[in-house]
Amino acid sequence: MEKLIEYILQFGNLNRQQIELIAKNATETTLPKDEYFAEAGKPFNEVAFVNEGVLRICYYNNKGEEITKYFLEENHFVANPYPNETFTEYLQAATDCKLIVFSTSQWKELSNTILDWDKIMNKIFHNAIMKKMDRRSSLVAEDATTRYLSFLEKFPSLANRIPLSYIASYLGITQSSLSRIRKNIH
Repeated sequence: MEKLIEYILQFGNLNRQQIELIAKNATETTLPKDEYFAEAGKPFNEVAFVNEGVLRICYYNNKGEEITKYFLEENHFVANPYPNETFTEYLQAATDCKLIVFSTSQWKELSNTILDWDKIMNKIFHNAIMKKMDRRSSLVAEDATTRYLSFLEKFPSLANRIPLSYIASYLGITQSSLSRIRKNIH
């Protein structure tokens, strides 16, 4: 819970009562590696904070191939951008994870009770979107080696924590290509 509070405090101020309210409304949970937190076609109306570990967002293309869209490591929130619609992707634990989860009603209570909650959350989500755009934009026009080097720069803690197949999928290359690239640069 401490990490969550520290993270939120980077974006706004909270008093002791507000911090206690956040803690009271949060549920800490573990998610073993490879387990799904959310699945395509099912409702996903919670808000989760990655306290430890790495989640990956993935989907299946029209050929049935699994595509990794993004990674969320520690100090990231995840929520369904369209809360009343079924989720269109999968949220899977790429490593063992510890999450702090809020239900929709708990999240609304925080929003209704903590004066600047929505303002703080908007700053957090805006920050996350800017980071995501920065991390993804370099992957569009570069060759595979440059994309991998860029991945290492933008996700420095992930390369040794998650399976190479996930990284290859994220970069849009085969696992054997990624192995060759890694051998050539190390």
